Amino acid sequence: MSVRIVADVLIPGRGDPIDHGTVVLDGDRILYAGPTSGAPAASSDDVIDEVPVALPGLWDCHAHLMGITQPSIEALVGTNPLTAAARAVSDLAAVIDGGITSVRDVGGPGIRLAPVVEEGRIRGPRIHAAGRILSTTGGHADIHSVPLDLVHQLTCSGEFSYLCDGVPEVLKAVRTNLRANARLIKICASGGVMSEIDHPIHQQFSDEELATIVAEAGRAERIVAAHCHGKPGIMAAVRAGCHTIEHGSFLDEEAADAMLERGAMLVPTRFVVEALLPQIERLPRYAYEKGQMVAGAHEQAMKIAIAKGVKIAAGCDIFVSGQMYGEGSREILHLINAGMTDLEAIEAATANAPETLGPQAPRSGQLVAGYDGDVIALDTNPLDDRGVWGDPTRVTHVWQRGTRIK
Repeated sequence: MSVRIVADVLIPGRGDPIDHGTVVLDGDRILYAGPTSGAPAASSDDVIDEVPVALPGLWDCHAHLMGITQPSIEALVGTNPLTAAARAVSDLAAVIDGGITSVRDVGGPGIRLAPVVEEGRIRGPRIHAAGRILSTTGGHADIHSVPLDLVHQLTCSGEFSYLCDGVPEVLKAVRTNLRANARLIKICASGGVMSEIDHPIHQQFSDEELATIVAEAGRAERIVAAHCHGKPGIMAAVRAGCHTIEHGSFLDEEAADAMLERGAMLVPTRFVVEALLPQIERLPRYAYEKGQMVAGAHEQAMKIAIAKGVKIAAGCDIFVSGQMYGEGSREILHLINAGMTDLEAIEAATANAPETLGPQAPRSGQLVAGYDGDVIALDTNPLDDRGVWGDPTRVTHVWQRGTRIK
């Protein structure tokens, strides 16, 4: 028995749309995707679904399954890890109901949730997790208002971050994450917005530390994803060989050229900027002020990267439980607003996305024979109606591993 998805339009993830198309799922893989006229003959027991539009399951390449209910890193202090994980279960269900069938979790308990999703015990996207974020002491993934000894305890038990300084400590941090089966390594190469004391523009980790992290990850065929707002951190991360730059708020033409030369990708995460800045009453004052400083530069940086041809993958940076986890496809709309065509933005959320994992990339994100059987259907063609993006009610069907789950 096969599953046949017959669509008025197929959007394959990379390439032109196909009118009157069919996707045939056999087990957990795509057997055929293309014009209906060329599809293999159906058998009497095939399951057939007719939909307006089918496309590959979407990716969120910058996810955090933190299970905290306030937009503040300090919320980690008062949140029991079991409570956080329980909240994440409903967040995961919202993500997949919104059409996102794979996430790259770049810091948090996703590394512990991933095997539970694979076992089929909870509904959720495939999770490709980084484990604990590598940060300098006093860096972006430190909790500055909390005594340092307590931070070490909290960030370890909550799977949030790993504070490390100097070559021996960063080596140990990488190896500790690899021991937990991290599929990538996430670092803070610059300061951030949601951390209290550090400055978003300042570089964090020395060039020597960065080179060590990238080399050690590379020996295990893992890439390094670098949180970077400021240009010094971007340039240092690119020089060291980091594969993805996350946010890239102060990226300029020189930085874009460096990324092109080294083949680095950008995950800009405009979603979180647009989602959190209006919540002035909920954000810590320092986070609101730094967010205001970053927002305009970030908008311009996205436009520069797109105009220069930097390869981009879609990511949201959602981290507040119960909020917006089903709306991640809105990042596609933000990419369009920054200068991408509709098909380019869809490609950023599908075909480009697995490439953010380098050698660990699965065959996913395209309607191609042999690829993962993760497919979604929308109630109308998004090339005609962009209003579908960010609205989970417009996602009529979700197939994961070849099985319809919505």
